Amino acid sequence: MRNIILFDPEKARQALLPLTFTRPVAMVRHGITTMLEKWQRTIEGTYSFETQDYLSTKYPLSLSDDGNDLFIAANLHPDKELAEAILALEPGQALICNDEVIARNGNGEAGNVAYEGEPFAINHIWDLFMNNDEALRRDFEAITAGRKSQPLSDSCRLIGDPANLFIEEGATVEGAIINVKNGPVYVGNGAEIMEGACLRGPIAMCEHSVVNMGGKIYGATTLGPYCKVGGELNNVVMTGYSNKAHDGFLGNAVIGEWCNLGAGCTASNLKNTYDPVKLWSIGEGRFVKTGLQFCGLIMGDHSKAGINTMFNTATVVGVGVNFYGAGFPRTFIPSFTQGSTAGMREVDMDAFFETASTVMSRRHLELTEIDKEILITVRERLQGMR
Repeated sequence: MRNIILFDPEKARQALLPLTFTRPVAMVRHGITTMLEKWQRTIEGTYSFETQDYLSTKYPLSLSDDGNDLFIAANLHPDKELAEAILALEPGQALICNDEVIARNGNGEAGNVAYEGEPFAINHIWDLFMNNDEALRRDFEAITAGRKSQPLSDSCRLIGDPANLFIEEGATVEGAIINVKNGPVYVGNGAEIMEGACLRGPIAMCEHSVVNMGGKIYGATTLGPYCKVGGELNNVVMTGYSNKAHDGFLGNAVIGEWCNLGAGCTASNLKNTYDPVKLWSIGEGRFVKTGLQFCGLIMGDHSKAGINTMFNTATVVGVGVNFYGAGFPRTFIPSFTQGSTAGMREVDMDAFFETASTVMSRRHLELTEIDKEILITVRERLQGMR
């Protein structure tokens, strides 16, 4: 069995902040699954991570005794052509694409092999929602191949080919309208779609995610494990364990874990001028051109927004933010700050950990000492950059 290491390409890791403050690139969710799960499904082996030092306690690196380790860039989606090229590498060879190492067998010092294809990859934070349609369709095909869906309740209305709907055992779907003409809809184990909800694929609902009554969900949208949503969503990727349970709009957005958007929270995804948007790059410390007309909210782990919060187009919220009160916040809210338009201040970490522990315990999970150390390190490194 191969020893496989998914490594963080530095440019991609920087571009995927704030998500990659708290996880390796391999643990980013795109489509239905994480990047790690996609590779585990493609190449059999024992997997570990080459990531930031402060993340390595939770996501360790495991090297083989003989040095015959297979390193793969974690931001790449696997496919047959890419997997075959990687497995064909001789010991010491590196696979090169666009002058960058995308895989290597061992130390990569025995010579380079050019990869002629164009890998499907996440190179920017906005790639997560912009390319979620393709990622979701790939995962849907791989996960459902040769399997039979649970039947759809007679209380529901399905529009389109039934082959584009897959309901796992343990899911509950009642009184919903599901349109799969534009893309598949996947409903994971223990997930629930309540009465009056309308879904238009492609959509992925991971295990135990919930669409509340009357929810309106447009593709391409991913609801990670234990996410609960209501109101209107359009082209949103929610990593997991986060809520936008009430009315309000969220579109062309990326949300981390353990986030909560209060009732009536709405995020703009289009400027009044219809101009292309610029987005704050945490990695570069400046606004960058996205070339996009539609771009909504980017939010890191453990961040919260109070009721009726209004986010401007292309707002980036860091890790551990608590925003509340009337008015529009700035389009970049630094990590570990709290307050309103009247002023932001640094969070008290003891109070922050107490809240995070309470939130996670509701899902029967624990904020571990390792988790705390990761968050403390992120805060200290950010303070050192100011």
